[in-house]
Amino acid sequence: MSRYVRVHSTDHVAIAVEPLSAGEVLRFGDLTVTLATDIPKGHKIALYDIAPGQEVLKFGFVIGKAIAPIAAGEHIHTHNLATALSGVEDYAYLPEPAEGPGSHPDSRTFMGYRRADGRVGIRNEIWILCTVGCVARTSERLAKVASERFKGRVDGVYALTHPLGCSQLGDDLSHTRKLLAALASHPNAGGVLIVGLGCENNQLTALLDEIQGRSPDRLKYFAAQMVDDEHEAGLEALEELVAVVEKDQRELCHVSDLAIGVKCGGSDGFSGLTANPLVGRVADTVAQAGGMSIMTEIPEVFGAERILMARAKDENVFHEIVDVVNDFKQYFLDNNQPVFENPSPGNKAGGITTLEEKSLGAVQKGGLSQLTEVLRYGERASQPGLSLLEAPGNDAVSSTALTAAGAVIVLFTTGRGTPLGFPAPTLKIASNTALAEKKPHWIDFNAGQALEGKTLDETADDLMDLILRVASGQQSNNEKNEEREIAIWKNGVTL
Repeated sequence: MSRYVRVHSTDHVAIAVEPLSAGEVLRFGDLTVTLATDIPKGHKIALYDIAPGQEVLKFGFVIGKAIAPIAAGEHIHTHNLATALSGVEDYAYLPEPAEGPGSHPDSRTFMGYRRADGRVGIRNEIWILCTVGCVARTSERLAKVASERFKGRVDGVYALTHPLGCSQLGDDLSHTRKLLAALASHPNAGGVLIVGLGCENNQLTALLDEIQGRSPDRLKYFAAQMVDDEHEAGLEALEELVAVVEKDQRELCHVSDLAIGVKCGGSDGFSGLTANPLVGRVADTVAQAGGMSIMTEIPEVFGAERILMARAKDENVFHEIVDVVNDFKQYFLDNNQPVFENPSPGNKAGGITTLEEKSLGAVQKGGLSQLTEVLRYGERASQPGLSLLEAPGNDAVSSTALTAAGAVIVLFTTGRGTPLGFPAPTLKIASNTALAEKKPHWIDFNAGQALEGKTLDETADDLMDLILRVASGQQSNNEKNEEREIAIWKNGVTL
């Protein structure tokens, strides 16, 4: 295993695969560099002398500008490198060839649940959703009793609760309603119970009007203020749902039937070298087979958005990418925040310096396929290929949005680790072996293998095998640990 790596032949930097000491000599063909300082694991080393104001390349792209003289062999980080991002930008349509959906059929299979609307789920669960936080605990109590009462008849009964739904107005209320309606139509849920209160802004009738693809025998609801005993009413509705859902059977499905969400959280200097490009290969496998791959975290494409724009299916999709990116930048500016207020402290500790560097690593999760669709927050994916979904970078908000968009499994890359999980099985993919070995109860797959003798393609095949086993019923760690959360994007006033 090499102790350091240079990603692209044009890069001005190398990355320490393990801690390096001052005085060590790095060799890249005819280029020899002597380390001037100790370099932490995952951090960058200057391969050339760099003048103040000069652009610095990693991944073959600009990750920022030097703010001080940097000598070859020195550590490059926040003390001598800064972002070059500012605000809203103009973009030109410069398309590049990319593989579209169906260009590479894949014969691999899994056992899933084919729903009436044609989508395929990988779980046969019952989800309890609440219109408002006031009945969140009611929903949780119902799920606890129902889980025991109906154990073995369905894959589980889960309450997906949140604190919103009251005192919201306009677009903020619409976001909550759209998100909940999309979750209510998810193919991993064979049946859905919606518990309302009665007086909330997020009225039950308005929410029901937004739900698509649920037959009456698979969608039950009531308002707690309108029934004598909400516990009794809930269990009665759940009994009716279970009687229908327990008849569902797994059947043979193909990779083209999958809808995956791709996400990174707690990234480090290895995320863009191992885990994210690994997931990108899987995203390509699914998208090019005719399935759906969905990526999000719009603020974490700033600085790398042109890579995605060049792969737009057509000029209309290009303009939709431009709009969603610039709208999100304007959202920051309207709230008096710079567009580059990222990476996080944990990202920086792991070796990521600027938002451009983080974004260039992050967009690799989307692979190299054609980008066929742009989704606004709360919308469902409908086109095969790669979709770009509007949502912030926040782990819980963006992963919930991926699930609502139809992802039946979320591939979550991480260099720092997190136990967090979501309604869809959430596979944690470690960027480095140390994390995988330290947190085996969190981590489902070790992408660090790609720096230890295996190629990325071989490692991607192993990950795809795991995905198909989980799609056929094997539990992910978040499911074993009962880590299931939803978070809704709150971006408006509260009454």
